[in-house]
Amino acid sequence: MSILVAEIGWNFIGNLSLAKRMILKAKKSGADAVKFQIWNPKFLKSGDWDLDGRRRIYEKAFLDEKKYKLLKSFAKKNSIRCFASVFNKEGIDMLNKLKDDWVKIPSHEAYNLDLIELAFKKFQKVIISLGCLKKKELQKILNFIIKNRSYKKKAILLHCVSSYPLEPENCNFEKFDYLKTKFNNIGYSGHMQGINDALFALSKGASLIEKHFTINNNLPGRDNKFAILP
Repeated sequence: MSILVAEIGWNFIGNLSLAKRMILKAKKSGADAVKFQIWNPKFLKSGDWDLDGRRRIYEKAFLDEKKYKLLKSFAKKNSIRCFASVFNKEGIDMLNKLKDDWVKIPSHEAYNLDLIELAFKKFQKVIISLGCLKKKELQKILNFIIKNRSYKKKAILLHCVSSYPLEPENCNFEKFDYLKTKFNNIGYSGHMQGINDALFALSKGASLIEKHFTINNNLPGRDNKFAILP
């Protein structure tokens, strides 16, 4: 049976009460887990996010150890798993300190084999999104995981296309099929509006489905605009 993950990310815009409401709605909607993101805006370099308002949102939505621990505890009380994406060693150290057993490596860190290896050493389940890789980089990480039996047992690899939002004609499920020839435990991280891409991934045997989740598409931030509703 596939694992269903509600990607809350930073859609709660730093409002912990709103984050709790999202957790409850995700649980009621049938999600097996909610996922947040662990990063610190002090590491963010200059970019388009300085011009389009994203940096202000990132700074509001920043989860430190205390805030993440609170959300994790709230999720546990409501019988839904809570885990997070990490972008660097600091994130791994924080989640490991809080005794998380699942972690996600986002697409733009999937080439970072040092970070991935550290994750495999610290966590029971390592979910890796494969959205930003060139073919050579994709083959490199596949070889890296497949040759290590303990890593292979812990890994869930997610087909992903890093386009926000994703147009249907760009879903590239040929890559999903390719991954299935190399590795059994393949899931899907979908950025298309609606759920048709997720349904298609389920029909192809995806072991985990992750979709951006919100309770109001009018909340600030582009992720809220195309996230699925309860």
